[in-house]
Amino acid sequence: MWRSGLAGALLLLAECGFAPAGVLISIDISAQQMTVSVDGASRYTWPVSTGGQGYSTPAGSFRPFRLEAEHYSREWDDAPMPHSIFFTERGHAIHGTSHRAALGTPASHGCVRLDEENAAFLFALIKEHGMKRTRIEIDGPPAEMAEGEEFYDPIEIGGREIRLDGFARWLRNFGG
Repeated sequence: MWRSGLAGALLLLAECGFAPAGVLISIDISAQQMTVSVDGASRYTWPVSTGGQGYSTPAGSFRPFRLEAEHYSREWDDAPMPHSIFFTERGHAIHGTSHRAALGTPASHGCVRLDEENAAFLFALIKEHGMKRTRIEIDGPPAEMAEGEEFYDPIEIGGREIRLDGFARWLRNFGG
């Protein structure tokens, strides 16, 4: 009897987002650096490129919701985005880049660019541990926000984190 109660309690904790440690991806926009921790231990530190002037990478706490090994940007001339780890509904992702010389400086259109080999490794790590056990924490102000761009803190509805950024843009452009 107590085992079923314990199992129920663990399930409830997992449903509420209190899953056991997994993968934590910490991105420091100011330092242009990513630190990856696995089960609470810091394991990897890599240079990244976040949003350059006129483009921003949103700061906050996210969970990946889609993984695509081979993705091409529909917005930016079919630019390759290998090992994409999507973390916003607006299309922000962590992904590989062949533009290694820019790593360590803000140079993207808002995504988090990572060396292709590191992106492939991170992608595999998330697949191994699961998206529900992965957290992405982005710290620091965006490099430069595009004119009129606004970011809102996420709200939680039914245990799911919802960002209102896209809705606010739609409302401003189409809704009045």
